[in-house]
Amino acid sequence: MLSGTVFEASTSKPLANVSITTTPATSGYVTDAKGQFTISQVPVGTINLTAHKSNYTDQSTSVVVSEGQTQTVSVILDKASPTTAPSAPVQPSPASGATGQPTQLTLGWHSTGAVKSDSLRYSVVLYEANSVTQRTLLTSSRDTTVTVTNLLYNSIYYWQVTVTNSAKASTRSVLWSFQTQPLPDNRFLFVRTVGSNADIYSSSSTGDNLLQLTSAATTEAAPQLSPNRDLIAYTSNATGQFQLYTMNRDGSNQRRLTTLAVEGYNNAGVGYRWSPDGAQLIYAHYNQLYRINNDGTGLLLLATAPPNRHFRECDWTAQGNRLVVQTVGVNIYDAELYLLNADGSNPTLLVGNLPGRLDSPSFSIDGSRVLYTRDVAGFDSPTGRQLDTHMFTQRLDGTNLTDITLSNGSSTPKPLGTNDLNPRYSPDGYSVLFVNQVNDGLTPGDLWKADATGTTRTKLFADVAQPDWK
Repeated sequence: MLSGTVFEASTSKPLANVSITTTPATSGYVTDAKGQFTISQVPVGTINLTAHKSNYTDQSTSVVVSEGQTQTVSVILDKASPTTAPSAPVQPSPASGATGQPTQLTLGWHSTGAVKSDSLRYSVVLYEANSVTQRTLLTSSRDTTVTVTNLLYNSIYYWQVTVTNSAKASTRSVLWSFQTQPLPDNRFLFVRTVGSNADIYSSSSTGDNLLQLTSAATTEAAPQLSPNRDLIAYTSNATGQFQLYTMNRDGSNQRRLTTLAVEGYNNAGVGYRWSPDGAQLIYAHYNQLYRINNDGTGLLLLATAPPNRHFRECDWTAQGNRLVVQTVGVNIYDAELYLLNADGSNPTLLVGNLPGRLDSPSFSIDGSRVLYTRDVAGFDSPTGRQLDTHMFTQRLDGTNLTDITLSNGSSTPKPLGTNDLNPRYSPDGYSVLFVNQVNDGLTPGDLWKADATGTTRTKLFADVAQPDWK
């Protein structure tokens, strides 16, 4: 048996209505008017006893109970010290209402009052405007700054700091706000590989305002900005096969469009293109060419490739509403270019199967010419390696063939041992964007711009693949 009395420390008077609990657990008990309690059914051994009463500090003690004996204990409770809440945090950084903030920034604040700062703990939450979902940035930390990343452009955010003192009393700051800077009008898209991970980036023509748009531990490829400049299409092997996706220009709202993969002979997600109005896309699925709406609906088979061949890269022009499509065999150097109507009808051979790898067909702005690349070394490598790839352009009837890479008078000719790859006409039609890469296939390529005749070549920036320019 265990019995005891609870006293108040300052008066030494018995305390009634004190809650008594034990470990190991027994029934709950409350002291009577004389401050006494009795626990009749108590296990033999060491018992931890705790006394609790509102406005008093809990007191615990250990008691050893022996078989057949009554153990008596006295417990003294002190009045709890009055708790004063800390002062609210002030002086936010950035100042509340600040605009033009970067999408990664450090939030800071100050504490006031006489309480030592090292006894205070801070918690921080962040809300995006028009969203009830909160983002916890900091929990019970001594720090008075916290760095927040992955903010959206041109968005208003609200944030609040809660300070808690050693007595567990807390106070919230007022709700502060800031607005992030507008989305940079980056007109260049490309793929960059860091380590073994390929992701999509956007930048200005000098490589500034660099934005990483994807960050998954998968391969993202072939970014293309829609003609309306509102969505970026790209491919990803997140499902195990390269599927077609779209996202906003800041990388948000990534959405899968396809269930039939953008794959085939030497087509690891590169075989697709926007329609001229941005409402649809065409893409290659093995030996089939499909059209799909930009919301993933309306899948339609347009054409089937010749026997033992697959579709690969393609383009679509509004002028005459025509398609140019590459077909390939098992070996990438076994390639041809065809012209088709936009509904997939009337296939017409444009460029036959020549020695060396043939790639990257695209229309000029007025739809009168097709731009492509070919390895003039005639190196038929099953691995796809190219030795001396040049850019060519010709009319749709096959006339006026021009080697842009070898154009006379170029002030910066293509370096020996390199390839000109992935050319696309500039938005104004007077320049060509392309990658120049050492032909070992390992060294990252550099982004270049040339005039449409190839007489001038200018390096823009380094370490790019699969560029797009709108």
